[in-house]
Amino acid sequence: QVQLVESGGGLVQAGGSLRLSCAASGTFSSVVMGWFRQAPGKEREFVARIRWNDGTTYYANSVKGRFTISRDNAKNTVYLQMNSLKPEDTAVYYCAAGRSIFALRSTDFGSWGQGTQVTVSS
Repeated sequence: QVQLVESGGGLVQAGGSLRLSCAASGTFSSVVMGWFRQAPGKEREFVARIRWNDGTTYYANSVKGRFTISRDNAKNTVYLQMNSLKPEDTAVYYCAAGRSIFALRSTDFGSWGQGTQVTVSS
């Protein structure tokens, strides 16, 4: 069982930046890590994914060019650098661990963190 703990959320003005972190611990057999977000009244949506072994990344179109996912294998930590933030990026952000290198849907990820709030003011 893997435990995931997110940090780094907060309140920022539009155009600003935040960096989220996700520290993984416990029995670790995941091959891919993902970031998802959920805004009030909306479904959870995919944001970005990274593979542990080779660092291959994949992004949702809505964040491509603004967000960067990265990992530190030695620390078992994944990051989400968010630049040029917009009010529509406001959501609770979750990190998740999956066992398939093709994981994209929330159902492809078996372990989840508790989430961290990101609020972007206009």
